[in-house]
Amino acid sequence: QVQLVESGGGLVQAGGSLRLSCAASGRTFSRYAMGWFRQAPGKEREIVAAISWNVVGAYYADSVKGRFTISRDGAKNTVYLQMNSLKPEDTAVYYCAADGSLQQVLTGTCDFWGQGTQVTVSS
Repeated sequence: QVQLVESGGGLVQAGGSLRLSCAASGRTFSRYAMGWFRQAPGKEREIVAAISWNVVGAYYADSVKGRFTISRDGAKNTVYLQMNSLKPEDTAVYYCAADGSLQQVLTGTCDFWGQGTQVTVSS
């Protein structure tokens, strides 16, 4: 079982930066692929970024490539999403998720989900 708690969301002006954190409980954190998703009002949830358990593979949605970076710290059982050059269209609730399969993360069918953190980008 893995419990995920996101933090770091907030209000930022366009062009600014935020770093989201997702703290995971459980001794097997290192074996899970992790992902960040977002859902804006009236829109479907979409994947933002994902990272494999061994940090070999990373995936980014086209809309965030070059602006967002996903990383993980095994010693802290934490995955991060560094978000730079934020745009108003990045406004959404951001969720982290975990699954034993990177493929499952990429399809959004993850076993474990956090409660979400709000990111609001003003123009």
